[in-house]
Amino acid sequence: MPKLKTRKAASKRYKVTGNNNFLRRHAYKGHLLMKKSNRQKRKLSQVILVSERDAKAIKLMLPY
Repeated sequence: MPKLKTRKAASKRYKVTGNNNFLRRHAYKGHLLMKKSNRQKRKLSQVILVSERDAKAIKLMLPY
């Protein structure tokens, strides 16, 4: 059976924790930052866990 390939785009966006959960960054932090408040930008900078529904699809993209 051949090796499973990793989706490179997914490997750049998600990080695996010790409990096999996935961490991701927030959206809406790329541009148009002048109109966003400092509080909103600070909250968007934090890393959060991926929801369980999305984690199933990410697990298929990162088969390690």
